[in-house]
Amino acid sequence: MILHPVGFIVWWFVIGLLVGSFLNVAIHRLPLEGESVNRPRRSRCPNCRTELTWKDNVPVLSWVVLRGRCRTCSWGIPWRYPFVELLTASLWGFLAWRSGPEAWPLVAVQSLVFAGLIVATFVDFDCFEIPDEVSIGGMIVAPILSLLVPSLHSQTRLALELSDGGSVDRVGALLGSLAGLVVGGGVLWGIGWLGTKIFRRDAMGFGDVKLLAAGGGFVGPGGALLALFLGTCVASVAGLLNMVRFLCLSRARARSRGSRKPLRKAVRVARIAGRYLPFGPYLGIGIGIVLVAWNHVMELWNELLF
Repeated sequence: MILHPVGFIVWWFVIGLLVGSFLNVAIHRLPLEGESVNRPRRSRCPNCRTELTWKDNVPVLSWVVLRGRCRTCSWGIPWRYPFVELLTASLWGFLAWRSGPEAWPLVAVQSLVFAGLIVATFVDFDCFEIPDEVSIGGMIVAPILSLLVPSLHSQTRLALELSDGGSVDRVGALLGSLAGLVVGGGVLWGIGWLGTKIFRRDAMGFGDVKLLAAGGGFVGPGGALLALFLGTCVASVAGLLNMVRFLCLSRARARSRGSRKPLRKAVRVARIAGRYLPFGPYLGIGIGIVLVAWNHVMELWNELLF
C-alpha cells in the first residue's frame, strides 16, 4: 500500500532519526581498532564504558533530557550526536518530499547513499580517512542497486542517450553505473598522480579516489565529473576561509604575547596550516547535489554559459 504523501514524509523522517542514531555508532566505531558497528553489541559511553539503556538511546530527545551529559559519569556528549540524527532525518524527509511515495525504491537508494556520505564526512573530519566500509561497499552495491532501481540513472546524460523517451532500462543503468565507477575513480586518481609528480608530495588520498568511484556508481560518469567540480569549488572556499581563520588566530595570539610577528610570516603559517583539509566531505557534498539535483545544476550551468 502507498502511504499518503504527508504520512510518507513523516514516516521517512522518523526512520531517518533512527538511522542517524546508528550512523553515530558507525562514525565512532569504524576508525577504532577492534570495534565495529556490531561489536560490542550494546551502545556504551565512550568515557566510562557503561552500557546505555533504551532511555539514553532515543534520538535527539535523550541528548536534550540528559542535557548533553552521560547519566553515569557526566561526560559531555558531543553536539555531533543530535546533529547527525537531525541531519539524517532532514535529508531523508527531503528525499521523501521530493520524490513521493510512488517512487519509494528510488527514495530508499538515495537515502542509503546519503547515509554513507554522512559517515564518510564525519569520519574524514575526525581522522582524515574514509572507511572502506563506505567507499568499497558503495562500489560493490552501486551496480547492483542501479540494476534493481534503474530510475536512479534516469537523469544522467549517458542514461538518456541509452534510453527511449527519457527513461532508462536496467542495462543502461548498469552501464551508467560501471562507467561512473571507472570515470570517478580514474579521473581523481589521475589528478592525484599528476599532483604528486608536480608538488613532490601526496596530493590526493586514495580514500577520496574510492569515494568518488563509489559516488560515480550512483550518479554515472557525467555526474561523477560534475560532483568533482562542485566538491572542488566548495573545498576551495572552505580552504580559503580556513586560512583566514588561522591568520586571525595567529595574529590574535601574537598580540596577546606582545609579539610583533611580521604579517608575511603569519600569512605563510596560515597558508600551510589552512590547506590541511579533508577532501572527502566536499566530495560528498558534490555527490549529494548531483544525486538529487542534476537537472537543476545543468540548467543553471547552461544559463551561465549561454
